[in-house]
Amino acid sequence: MACVAGMGLAVASLAPFLMEAQEGPQSKSGDSVAKPKKPAEAPADQPAIPSEYKRPKDVPPPDSPTFEANATTVNVDVAVMDDHNRFIPKIPQGAFRVVEDGVPQQITRFGQSEAPMTICMLIEFSGRFQAFWSWGWEETLQASYGFLSTLKEDDNVAIVAYDLRPTILSDFSPDKRRAEEAMSRLRIPGFSESNVYDALLDTVDRLKDQPGKKAILLIATGRDTFSKHTYDQTMKALHQTDVPIFVVGLSQVIMLTQEMRGRNRSEIDFLQDENQMKTFAHETGGNAWFPRFTGEIPGVFQEVAAFLRNQYSLTYSPTNRVRDGKFRKVKVELVAPDGSPLTVLDQKGKKQKYVVYAREGYVAPKGVD
Repeated sequence: MACVAGMGLAVASLAPFLMEAQEGPQSKSGDSVAKPKKPAEAPADQPAIPSEYKRPKDVPPPDSPTFEANATTVNVDVAVMDDHNRFIPKIPQGAFRVVEDGVPQQITRFGQSEAPMTICMLIEFSGRFQAFWSWGWEETLQASYGFLSTLKEDDNVAIVAYDLRPTILSDFSPDKRRAEEAMSRLRIPGFSESNVYDALLDTVDRLKDQPGKKAILLIATGRDTFSKHTYDQTMKALHQTDVPIFVVGLSQVIMLTQEMRGRNRSEIDFLQDENQMKTFAHETGGNAWFPRFTGEIPGVFQEVAAFLRNQYSLTYSPTNRVRDGKFRKVKVELVAPDGSPLTVLDQKGKKQKYVVYAREGYVAPKGVD
């Protein structure tokens, strides 16, 4: 969810918020790597976690209440960015207001999230586009390696590529070299199908039992050709998770390549795909980038890394305790003491435009207490 604050709003000044600059085996053409078996089931009281997975030290134990399990508490990660996509630091708890279905909520816990992250890089690798875009794909891979270098030692990362189906190239691990080796195998695409809905749902399912802060980084055109699931089914599932989706869209840079090669492709080809990916991102509390030139891609990955690392963590207990299984709309705002929209000043004392990013809601549990 992105809430935009305009320059012209006359509100209380927030002077202290000054801006801080803050090679392996290859697939043969026409083949797709077989879908790996799922990990063996863990005991009922313990989530299935790969052996190399590092559990964040400062996250609650698996049986702690969360909104996903019982709506006892709702956890919302929030990013506040200026109009240059820079994180705005040092915003106090009192400046945040959380509203659920129009009702203000009491924030019970607040801080800037420093916990290790669990990230799945979900990469579209289809012969539909990568086959003729090899030079641009090489640059994208190099930028992806750069993103891996921004992760901390305790951050866990998995690499999943998809065409007809998602394939795990490297499972969750703090070993970033394993992730790099996995991506280096993405050289020759197989099938021309690109089933992003199925891939997203499979990835969300794999992430649901992972504790702590987690996210999906989707690197794709967003084109869906043959998924078993629909867009609506995908959105319904995303509303029931606490996994934000961050998108690096490849549609515009590929479209420009097509135009340079004399292919008559209308921009409408990717318009729906882009809109859907923006919705995936914004409704889950993530963000979406659509670079037009390959030279922009490294900078985009740096912005993704900054967005993931710089977030505020808010927790509240919903006033609505009804277990009805319905979607609850959540809005996070910045407000002055008098309740008006907050004014943020930059280092020169000028009013600063900003955007608040947070997930747009959650599905309450269904059943009896």
